[in-house]
Amino acid sequence: MKILVSGAAGFIGFHTVIKLIKEDHQVVGFDNLNDYYDVSLKLDRLKEIGIATERLSYNNFLTSEKHQSYKFIKLDLTDKKALNQLFKNEKFDVVINLAAQAGVRYSLINPDAYIQSNINGFLNLLEACRHNPVKHLIYASSSSVYGSNKKTPFSVDDNVDHPVSLYAATKKSNELMAHTYSHLYKIPVTGLRFFTVYGPWGRPDMAPSLFADAILNDKPINVFNNGDMERDFTYVDDIVEGISRLSAKPPIANENGVTYALHNIGNSAPVRLMDFISCIEKELNTTAKKNFMPMQPGDVKQTYANVSSLSDLINYKPSTTLKEGVGKFIEWFKGYHKS
Repeated sequence: MKILVSGAAGFIGFHTVIKLIKEDHQVVGFDNLNDYYDVSLKLDRLKEIGIATERLSYNNFLTSEKHQSYKFIKLDLTDKKALNQLFKNEKFDVVINLAAQAGVRYSLINPDAYIQSNINGFLNLLEACRHNPVKHLIYASSSSVYGSNKKTPFSVDDNVDHPVSLYAATKKSNELMAHTYSHLYKIPVTGLRFFTVYGPWGRPDMAPSLFADAILNDKPINVFNNGDMERDFTYVDDIVEGISRLSAKPPIANENGVTYALHNIGNSAPVRLMDFISCIEKELNTTAKKNFMPMQPGDVKQTYANVSSLSDLINYKPSTTLKEGVGKFIEWFKGYHKS
């Protein structure tokens, strides 16, 4: 198939592109390469796939020097005209939207970035799919939409009307917008609520990288809510395997005739934050200095995915153990930062 991946220089987007290339799809990736975190990491991800980043310019295609089936274009979701032209020219079978302004805590500092990217940008993408019909649109939602729900494991049938961060509110908005466009314009759409994704090439603002960096440099780590948290840590390869399998499985029409589906994708095995830290400490053979701190605004105490709907549909659920996943992450982290 011909597949578009937005956010292709991001953490999950990078791994998704690699997976799709290996499966012999024709892949187009785009990213705006914003500076929310160190752009050099994004550029290094692109180089890893064979994109000559020194030749990057806005709205200009570069073909991978390693994989002729992959080409990348620097483009922003908020550029409606350029996005529409891309869709018109390329005629995609499947669109996988992984572009978004990420991060819960940053949404307290720069809320405008979330409205521009996650709301206005996503609307542009839906409009592009409306006017240039695709066989399947898959988009990233987030476990953050569950807010402080007490019932566990979290199910896609649960009420999610009480977000505790603007980031979560934008992801909930994406789900409503996608459902509306699917209903009005018969676009087959699948939303995926990701649960705490980690692994090689991960974002530097996320716990695994923050912890590893601090421990290796003999600096204290900040442990929020005094460590009384649980997260459904999900290894990135498990996430992209689910995306890949779903790409060829657009939803069938529901009882209202709408071709829309929503799934959790997570390990379905919550881990105590202190146990996660312990796993990193063992891999680094060092004990971390810890600053125990109160709960941060926008954070939640636990995430826990019910993945039955996904498992029933594609006969797959994430299964990488924490020890295996953290081991692979630390191996990459030390190698990357050594270079």
